[in-house]
Amino acid sequence: MKIKTGIDIIEVDRIKKAIEELGDNFLNKIFTESEILYCNKSEIIKYQHFAARFAVKEAVFKAISEYTSGREDALWKDIEVINLESGKPCVNVDELIKNTDKTANNINIKDIDISISHIKEFAVASAVVVIDE
Repeated sequence: MKIKTGIDIIEVDRIKKAIEELGDNFLNKIFTESEILYCNKSEIIKYQHFAARFAVKEAVFKAISEYTSGREDALWKDIEVINLESGKPCVNVDELIKNTDKTANNINIKDIDISISHIKEFAVASAVVVIDE
């Protein structure tokens, strides 16, 4: 068993500009349909939500990067941020595990714990991934 960690911080304005300039092309490349729906529900802080989810994807990718064959574009949507009924964010990696052809090795992820925080200017996320080898 290995415990891997990843962390990421991103400027909210960077994500906002990408969405404004690239629109649906950017959104549909990076985020799942449910992530887009969740973020758009909160008009006041929607860009903070998008930035936070982007940071989670980066943090998880950093934690599992030694198990991937490279920075595959397809991995973006294979790491999905969802919220439990309590509101706690968590990660769904069912697609990542199912699409093991995108990885150098089969990833046997046992658990992922994430933490997200955001303010007007920045979003940050950390991920702790338990991998059974």
